Amino acid sequence: MKLDPLPQLLRMFFTDWMVQQRNASQHTVKSYRDTWRLFLRFVAVRCGKPVVRLTLSELTAAEVIAFLHHLESVRGDTIGTRNCRLAALRSFFGFVATREPELMAQCAEVMNVPTKKAPIRAPDYLEPEEVQAILAQPDRSTLIGQRDHTLLSFLYNTGARIQEALDLCPQAIRFEAPGCVRLYGKGRKERISPLWPETVALLRSLLKRVPRPADAALFVNRYGSPLSASGVRFKLAEYVKAAAVDVPTLAQKHVTPHSFRHATAVHLVAAGVDVTVIRSWLGHVSLETTNHYAQANLETKRRALEQVEKPKTDSPPSWRRDQDVLDWLDTL
Repeated sequence: MKLDPLPQLLRMFFTDWMVQQRNASQHTVKSYRDTWRLFLRFVAVRCGKPVVRLTLSELTAAEVIAFLHHLESVRGDTIGTRNCRLAALRSFFGFVATREPELMAQCAEVMNVPTKKAPIRAPDYLEPEEVQAILAQPDRSTLIGQRDHTLLSFLYNTGARIQEALDLCPQAIRFEAPGCVRLYGKGRKERISPLWPETVALLRSLLKRVPRPADAALFVNRYGSPLSASGVRFKLAEYVKAAAVDVPTLAQKHVTPHSFRHATAVHLVAAGVDVTVIRSWLGHVSLETTNHYAQANLETKRRALEQVEKPKTDSPPSWRRDQDVLDWLDTL
C-alpha cells in the first residue's frame, strides 16, 4: 500500500524549501507552521478523523475556503491575518505542484483562492499627550516598571515593531553620541534608527540595573527569559486603562504596541520630516505606506489649508451671477 505523501511533503516544504532554498526568516517559518497547525486541525475535525490520518487529497480548495471563513467568523481574525494564512497555504501547494504533477489540478484550485480586499483605514495613532500619559504609568522605582517604561519609550523613539524591540541586544545599541540602534525588521532587513539622549539614558540605566550579555535579549521577564509580545500587550492594556483616567480619549482607542509605531510616524510627519526619511526610519518597503501616515495627520492638513491663499469674495462667482447656468456652461 502506497503511503500518502502529505507528511513527507510537509517536512520537505519546511526543512528543504523554506529553510534551505528560500532561506526564510525564523518568524516566517513560525508563522507558516502556525497556519498549518490550525489548518490541519480544522480539516481533521470536519473529516472526523485524527490529524495523522489526513491525506493530501482531502486538503482541497473547498477546505481552504471553509478554513478562511472559520478564521474570520469564529476566531475573529482580521482580513490581513486571513490573507497571511492563505499565503502560507498557497506557498505549500505551489511547492507540491512542482513535485507531484498528478496533483496539479488540486494545487491550481488552491492557488486560485483569492485574497480578500480590506478597507484601508487611517491608522488610529496616539496624540503626544496620550503617549506621555501612558509612559507616566509604570512605577519606575520597581524593576518591572523601569523595564516597561524603557521599552515603551524605545518603541516611541524608534517606531520599532514590537518583535524588533524584543529582539534587541545590547550590542546593537550605540551609547556614545550620537546614539543609535541597529534594528532587524521584516525579511531580515536591517536599518539604523537614531536614539534620543533620554532613550539612551533609559537603556543604560536598565542595563546597569540588570546586566545582560552583549548578544542576549535586553527586555526580559522576572525569570530572565525574553519578553513575549503577548506579555507586553497585557501590561500595556493595564497602563492604558490607568492613563485613561487622566486622558479620557484613550478609553476610545484600541492601543497596542504597534500604536507607538503609528504615533512615531504621524508625529514625524507633523514635525515636517521628509517622508523619504520617515520611510527609512521605519523600514517601510514602499513609500505608499509612509504616505498613509501623512494623509492621517489632521493637524498637518490644517496647517496646509492655512497656507492656501483664500479666494477673494468681493463678488460672487460668474456662474452665480448668470441667470441661467446653462448659458454660462455654453461659454466654456
